[in-house]
Amino acid sequence: MTINESSTDRIVRGVAGAAALIGALVAGVSGTVVLAAVLGVLGVILAGTAAVGFCPIYRMLGISTCKVPAAKV
Repeated sequence: MTINESSTDRIVRGVAGAAALIGALVAGVSGTVVLAAVLGVLGVILAGTAAVGFCPIYRMLGISTCKVPAAKV
């Protein structure tokens, strides 16, 4: 895997992932199970890609927001 996310991209994904996970918790408590599941999966994916700095969809599309040359991880 090569890093293909910039630090700004990773921060935005991390914040959005945390917000989605909090939303999933709130939706789960209020009884909206389907919404909680969708937000939970979305939150885990966003937080995971932010943590590792690699987005498989970016790779498939040939996109990289990382300004420095790609590093092997």
